[in-house]
Amino acid sequence: MRVSGAAKTLKLLVLTGIIAALVITIALGWLTRTLTNRTPGESFQSAGVTIHYTDTGSGTPVILVHGFAINSDLNWRNPGIAQKLETEYRVITMDLRGHGLSGKPHMSDAYGLEMAEDVVRLMDHLGISKAHLAGYSLGGILTLKLAVTHPQRFLSIALLGSGWEAPHTGPFHKTREQYALRLEAGKGVSPLSQSFEGQRKKPGLRHVVLVWFFTRYFNDGKALAAVIRHLDELAISRKDISAITLSVCVVIGENDPLLVGAKSLKEQVSLVNLTIIPDADHITILRKPEFITALKNCL
Repeated sequence: MRVSGAAKTLKLLVLTGIIAALVITIALGWLTRTLTNRTPGESFQSAGVTIHYTDTGSGTPVILVHGFAINSDLNWRNPGIAQKLETEYRVITMDLRGHGLSGKPHMSDAYGLEMAEDVVRLMDHLGISKAHLAGYSLGGILTLKLAVTHPQRFLSIALLGSGWEAPHTGPFHKTREQYALRLEAGKGVSPLSQSFEGQRKKPGLRHVVLVWFFTRYFNDGKALAAVIRHLDELAISRKDISAITLSVCVVIGENDPLLVGAKSLKEQVSLVNLTIIPDADHITILRKPEFITALKNCL
């Protein structure tokens, strides 16, 4: 019996649907494992908040501080950055309060400067007097703040996908509460850099989707809202910037919206070593071979 063209088309559609379903299932399984897989570590109490950290490798200590709405594994281990550094350094990663496996208080006054002080408290907990410090995005803001408040504790600082923005200016300062309210309502938000002033690149589609996804489904929205509401405490004045005596290294993608802030920091501090990675944005830079080379040159 001959099979009609319509029947053949139906079978092809069914087969295509089955294959598509399998591909989606495999992709979702991989994504779930990627997002939930965590490197075994330790924890300590920092001013009453549990801070999760890992301590691997040997040599001069390097502390890595992750960005907003992710965790230390997603920022440093999934791209292979921590593993590459471990061959030469003692690598310490931490989940910022409000993130990952660390405590997530909902009070705004639990954030701000407390997030920066967690780094110093972790060093005290581990008996580390001095270390290299590298922070990505929000971690870069914390890193720069620590260069001002605790310069004696660091050998060098590296801002990755970050820079310096003049405090209390621009649309973000005015719209910050809107971000916080959306997060408290369990809604995702767009990249914070979309609200920064000046002529700058727009966040790429991958950046926008990932930030929305992580803030909507992968975090405690009330904790992230508290983080945003207390960002003012991390602001650094031009006077503070000009007083920095540490070696400052900045590594950023040429398509990163925060490149404006990186160049601004370079203008303010003569000791800044600025590396711009071609064809990289705020997200893709982490997997660029040039990125790890530039980071190692910072240490």
